[in-house]
Formats: sequence, C-alpha cells, structure tokens
Amino acid sequence: MPPPSSSPPPIGIDVGGTFTDFVVVTADGLRVHKASTTDPQQKAVGTGLSSLDAPSTAPVVHGTTTATNVLLERRGARTALVTTKGFADVLAIGRQARPALYDLQPSRPPPLVPAKHRYEVPERLSADGEVLTPLNEDAVRRVGQHLAEEDVKSVAVVFLFSYQNPTHEARAAAILRDALPNEVSITRSSALLPEYREYERTATTIVNAYVRPPVAHYLRRLDDALAKRSVRVMQSNGGTIGLAHVVEQPARLALSGPAGGVVGALGVAQRAMDTDAPRIMTLDMGGTSADVALCNGAVPRTTEHAIADLPLRLPATDIHTVGAGGGSIAHVDAGGSLRVGPESAGAEPGPVCYGRGGTTPTVTDAHLVLGRLKAEHVLGGEGDLDMAPAAAYEAMADLGTDMGCSPEDTALGILRVANTTMERALRRVSVERGHDPRDYTLVAFGGAGPLHATALAEALGMRRVLVPPTPGVLSALGLLMADVVYDASRAVLRRAAPLRDDPSPLRTAADAVASEVRAVLTDHGAPDLQFELDLRYAGQSYEVRVPVASPITRARVDEAVRTFHGRHRGRYGHADPDAPVEVVALRGRGTVAVPTPPLPHEPETEAPLDDAVLGTRPVWFAPDGPIPTTAYARSALHHGHTLEGPAVLHQYDTTLVVPPDWQAHVDAGQNVWIER
Repeated sequence: MPPPSSSPPPIGIDVGGTFTDFVVVTADGLRVHKASTTDPQQKAVGTGLSSLDAPSTAPVVHGTTTATNVLLERRGARTALVTTKGFADVLAIGRQARPALYDLQPSRPPPLVPAKHRYEVPERLSADGEVLTPLNEDAVRRVGQHLAEEDVKSVAVVFLFSYQNPTHEARAAAILRDALPNEVSITRSSALLPEYREYERTATTIVNAYVRPPVAHYLRRLDDALAKRSVRVMQSNGGTIGLAHVVEQPARLALSGPAGGVVGALGVAQRAMDTDAPRIMTLDMGGTSADVALCNGAVPRTTEHAIADLPLRLPATDIHTVGAGGGSIAHVDAGGSLRVGPESAGAEPGPVCYGRGGTTPTVTDAHLVLGRLKAEHVLGGEGDLDMAPAAAYEAMADLGTDMGCSPEDTALGILRVANTTMERALRRVSVERGHDPRDYTLVAFGGAGPLHATALAEALGMRRVLVPPTPGVLSALGLLMADVVYDASRAVLRRAAPLRDDPSPLRTAADAVASEVRAVLTDHGAPDLQFELDLRYAGQSYEVRVPVASPITRARVDEAVRTFHGRHRGRYGHADPDAPVEVVALRGRGTVAVPTPPLPHEPETEAPLDDAVLGTRPVWFAPDGPIPTTAYARSALHHGHTLEGPAVLHQYDTTLVVPPDWQAHVDAGQNVWIER
C-alpha cells in the first residue's frame, strides 16, 4: 500500500446508468462506494463523496455518460451548420449505408441539424487548399443575424477541404463570434478534425457542437460542486484530460465510462499475469449495457466508431456495446419469443426486486429468483435498497405464464437470452477479427459481469476468468490508472514514394501535431510524443495504422511502409509490396504519465476456508432443479484459498458465480481466478 503522503490520493468517480461508483486508494487498501445515479448526476457525486469522507482537496478523476446520453436521447442544443455553398445536404446524404439490406421501407433517424438550420456561404478551396473562391464575409454576417434570430445555441462550421487550409473557417468563425451572443458555442472542423472524408468530418463536428452546451453545463456545475478539487475527465481514447479542453471538444467523451473499464482491466491483468502485454478479453456488464473489448497487450484504439448511428471520427477505445445489463427488461414479443433488453429499468424504478415501483422482471430479478443473489448481500446489505424478493418472484411468474414456464425456467431463459447477446458481442471483437477466444483470459467486471462470466467463457471455449478485487467499481479504478493523454492529427494524402525522397511534408505535419499536443498538455507536464501514419494501397478506401519514429527520415518512411505490408497481410490475408502506397494522415499522441495506484498484495493466508462460509442454499444452474451451493464472503477469502463449484461469492459491489465443474482460487493481488 502507498506510504503516507502530504497530498491526498485522487478519487475515481464513474457515473453509470444505474450506479455511480467511487474508488480511492488509501494506506489501508481500496475504499469503494456505490450510490444510485440521480438526476442531476452531480448530486450523486456529492452524495458519494460525503459517504467516502475524503479530504476536500483530494483531486477527482471522472468518467461520465453525459455526452453519450445526450446523443442517445437526442436532447442536445439547437445546432446550426454553416458550410460551403452547395454542400448543405452532406449530413442528410451520408454514406447511403443500409443497416437492413432487404428492408423495402428503410427509415433513418432525423439529422441532428434540420434543413432549415443548414446555411451555405460562397467560398471554395481546391483539394490542395488553394483558394478558388474567396470567402464572402457579408454572407457570413447575414447568416450570423439569422442564427441570432433563430435562437441557435451552437454552430458547426465545416468548409470543403478546410483540413488543408483552415483560414476560411477561422475567419467565418470570427465573424459569427461577433454576431452571436457569448453563450453560443462555435466548433470548427479544422480545429476538431483536420482530416479528409467529408461526411465523417461534418458529422463529427456537428456531434461536438450538438453536445457542447449540455456537457459544458454539466461540467461547470460539477466543477462548482467539487469546489477546491482539481478535476480530470476520462476521454474515449483511454486517457484523461483537464476540464478546460473537454469543454471545447466534448465529443471526445462519448465513451468516457467504458474506456475506464478497459484501462482498469488491462492494469489489473498486467499485475495478476505478471506481464506488460496480457492477452485478455474484457466484459463490463453494468445495469444498462455490456461493453466488451479485446486487448493484445494494450488498450485497443480506433477512429472508426459510431454512437447512436452517428459516425464519430475521433480516437476512441475499440469497444463493442450491447443492450444487456442487470437492469435489462425481459418481455415476450408479438411472436411469443422471449426478449431481453435493450430497454433498461435503470436506477429508477430499477428491477422489481429494488422495490421502487418496477413491475417488469429484469436480469437482476432472474438471478434473485434462481438463488444466485441474496437480498441481504446486495451492496453489502448496507445500500439504500429495500429489496423485495417476493415481488421479483411474482413478476417472474407472471412473465412465465405468458410462455407456459415456471418462474425458475423463465429466469433461466432470461439469462440464456442475455448471455447469447453478450456472446455475440465477444465473438464480434474476437472470432470475426481472426482471434481465437481460447487464447485469451476473460476479465469480468461491472456490477453484473462476474455473474455471467463463466457461462460466456464456457460458450466461447475459454478456460479462465479473472475477477479483480473490486469488479463492480473497476471502471472507477481504471480512471486512477489512466495517464493524461491528447490525440491530434493532420491530413497528408500523398504517395509514400515521393515522401521517401523528401519527407519534409511529414515533418511539417508532425511539427504541427506536436505543437497542438504540447499546448493542450502544458498544464500537466512534458508529454511523451508518439507518431503513427495511416497507410493504404492506392485506390483503397480505408487505412492501416503503423508507427513511425521521430524525427521522420527516409529510412523511417521505408520502415513504416514495410510494417504496413505486414499488417495488411495479417489483417486481410494478402499484401502487395509492389503496389503504390498512400499516406493518408499523420497522428500524434501525447502522454503524461501519472503515478500508478498500488493494488492490494498479501502473503499466503493461514486462515481456514471455513471462516469465509456464509452457508449453503439451493441455486439453479439448469432446468433439472437447484443444487446445494456454498456461499462465501469474499472479504474473508485471501491469497491461497481454493474452492470448488458450485459456489457463489458475495461482496459489496458484485456477486461471483462458480458453476459446477469449475473451481476458484485467490491470488496475492486478491483477484479471483475461476477455471475449468
């Protein structure tokens, strides 16, 4: 454990759909707390901090779902688009992708910016950034007057080819700034995403503009509520950043909470498996959704992802999310099939067993009916929940009547459906990308992850499950493990062969990226800078990312191209070293390392296993009836304890299930390994 320090340790706070999680590392170990997520969310933050009794000056690292919820619920600010004349409909045209190929009457959600709020102004740049038509400043001023009259709260400025030359966008933004009230925010695509792909750049800039006012409002109120505490916020890319920059570019927070879970899982696995590059798959199952990822020794990253069917081309942790959580609602559809999710009971009213007015059974209710959960052990029996097991059983019986099943068979069916949804997600990040799940360890966390982990491992042929010491709040712990990070990029769009002879365009792009990164991270320290190139064969539409060392020389460009051929072969099964290669973009990542929080470490115990036994009760694992199952208090399990399934392990923030034919043991880091 860490030695005494004059400065208080930071507090990790992760706001989820059902619970807000708190973690702080103290000299006595990890101190954790869970509070029901409230509206406004900062109320739960204040309540939880009071329960932790933490020093008023302790810094906070925060993971938030605010940006995600704004997009999912379509409750962002009234936003306008100002773009090049003739291109106002880019947002509506999109990529013409058809999610349902054979749907003869496809429907799409309406654009975030309706047609009446899309404004065109005369200006035009060439593909190389040369001015073809000067910016009509009078037209921009007229647009500013219209925006003021329409009471628009946020503006996205996106001009054609502005990633090559930002002067028109910068001037238009300055004119609009003079015409609009100070509270109206303005987002320029050339400042947020100076990359090519017209639709994705437009959509990403609009998303940032759309969420900016509500996220800024939330963060300012949070900052006020936290008073003297310094605050860093988790970004989608798995790194944290200060509030000042996040207020300008809140679209970087779209995967804030789930990214913390992947960082935490990787950090725990590195220590538990004694390697810097563990091969793990993560399962983060909370109250509303399940997030999965595959880590080959590092946090997986991507720039191709979407939130609520909206493309968001910003660096993010490569996570796949499905609507399967402890609060996912079960129902019978019109065809008589059992469905689970994606609708969730959330924190209010929550599952039926919460006793807060919920009437439709959920995944949590199914576990309670099957004996896997016990009312007195939820949140250690000390939470603000007045558990109602009888109500959960009655609701399960009502649902079972519609299917002609007993309450227990109905509950087993709910778990099978939920597990199938998550299995499909795990296969998507592994099998569908050429990875064999049997080569990986499943790291299960979230309030509900350890309840489902062994069933998913069984379905995927995996032999080991790793459950961290505090799985229910691992995303909050991951916030404390995350470095301060900022990503920047510049479009290049040149053939690699000429750049070998003259790499100066790459050096210019690298210098611009480095300047941007250092400017953002100046308050946090001197960043370690790493560069990458997006490469593709001429004529391809998508790229493969490869590292490139700095300063960029001819030899390093050659090395990057050779690496590209190898990675292309590994990903797609073929490569053509004689084909021309294009450099699409240069990316830079600046990292300021933060002290890694010490995790628990204990000697092998001499305490008997019987000291941890809470009793034996019947638990259902299959339709043929319940099995006598031993329940254990995980707080009484220590390094060296080994137990055979069937068993359930209760702790404050989750419950672990060890089915028949599996066993569990505790390591020196207080992790529980569940193995065949």
